[in-house]
Amino acid sequence: MPRLITLLSGLLLLLWPPLVWLSISHPPLRGLLLPLALLFVLRWLALRRRKGALASAGKWLAAAAALLCLVSSLLQNERLLLWYPVAVNAILLLLFAASLFSRMPLVERLARVREPDLPPYAVVYTRRVTQVWCGFFIFNGSVALFTCLADSVYWWTLWNGVISYLLIGLLMACEWCIRQRMRAAR
Repeated sequence: MPRLITLLSGLLLLLWPPLVWLSISHPPLRGLLLPLALLFVLRWLALRRRKGALASAGKWLAAAAALLCLVSSLLQNERLLLWYPVAVNAILLLLFAASLFSRMPLVERLARVREPDLPPYAVVYTRRVTQVWCGFFIFNGSVALFTCLADSVYWWTLWNGVISYLLIGLLMACEWCIRQRMRAAR
């Protein structure tokens, strides 16, 4: 059951922009906010015993989503849901930035899962990639904040539901290409 909850809530988080657009443009769908809040509470409960930075971020993201769904439902103000991408970028920025002050930045930890004995150049590279992701979260979070303040569901959905996902994919693809070139050069 915890895997199903994790899968469903992860899918809902990916579908957050269209779900928000639907709840704002079709007020009768407001009734889905409480079941969504419950699902995110269940996700938080499923993650509560897990340790580590990624599990901690997952708990914070689940709590933020549950809180926004609950408050939006209680206040009958679906526009509060628009703030979730801002929260996501802030939480991920904190996660990645805090790791820069630890012994091993987050990207290095992820890289060592696949390749435990990283060469020194790769350690330097993973620190730089962690910094790049921090810059991305600052930029993306700032634009997400602007779309909330602009109060345009069209621009919010376009940025948070399309453009930011494309930029994440582009950043990941560019990083992968650079990593492959670095490996080939060594």
